[in-house]
Amino acid sequence: MSTTPTVQQAWIAVARGHPKDALKLKKDWPVSSKLNKGEVLVKIEAAALNPAGYKLLKLVPNFLAHRPTMVEADFAGVIEDPGDSSFAKGEAVFGGTNFSTSNPTKQGALGQYVRLPADQIASRPSNVSAIEAAGINIVAQTAWEALLVHGKLEEGQTVFINGGGSEVGRLAVQIAKAKGAKVVVSASGAKESSLRELGVDGFFDYTKEPLHQQILKNLPEPKYHLIFDAAGLGTPDLYNHSPKYLAPGGSYISVGPNIASFGGFLRFLPVFTQPTWLGGVRRPFKIFMVQPNQKEAP
Repeated sequence: MSTTPTVQQAWIAVARGHPKDALKLKKDWPVSSKLNKGEVLVKIEAAALNPAGYKLLKLVPNFLAHRPTMVEADFAGVIEDPGDSSFAKGEAVFGGTNFSTSNPTKQGALGQYVRLPADQIASRPSNVSAIEAAGINIVAQTAWEALLVHGKLEEGQTVFINGGGSEVGRLAVQIAKAKGAKVVVSASGAKESSLRELGVDGFFDYTKEPLHQQILKNLPEPKYHLIFDAAGLGTPDLYNHSPKYLAPGGSYISVGPNIASFGGFLRFLPVFTQPTWLGGVRRPFKIFMVQPNQKEAP
């Protein structure tokens, strides 16, 4: 007989807005234990917060977010019900929900149980704690996909990572160095020492001068093969000037511009709409959504 409870404690988004206004702690939220083909039920041991969750809570209207719903994505836990998967009951795992699959089912990480497709989790190494593993999923997949799947970074190439001090940026630095690439980053001066310890080959303090101006004064030879904006700039200046420091065939890849206002949206509009024959930038600008893939997982 199953010992899985029928209800759980969970943080639920009941409205769009700031977390203090939009979230409620429910002590009788249903446990979604009826599995579909390919799904598992995980008992959560630790969960992590991600900027994407905060932004979605503030921006996405209720009817698109299927509120009320559980919130956040990243977690670590143990298999409660393996369903028809290759996992075993009690096996330690980590991973995260994906908006496209979890949104209709109202699943999230800030609860005691979560139901999700088995291909969105992986076995957790015995030397990694639940707390450590909970914060890996989205940031690691974002860095991996940006550099290796979309950026096609190769050994010996040079990459510039904007926001190297962010969690995504730090993981991107380590992935790029492991690939054998030369890595230059931007961050605040306070983070330079820790980034140097990770092995970065060059550093720009974005608080001192606009980044594109600093890069133009310190052009690499050859030019950058890839620019990865792991921070999400509020202006398109770094991209607009990129033909001067991004090699032909190179790409500008972003986690998504930080557009906090309609004015910010208008600043980026030419990036997506202006063709090169009308003065558009002759370098690809790519934004991507992380797609969980066990075969390509870092």
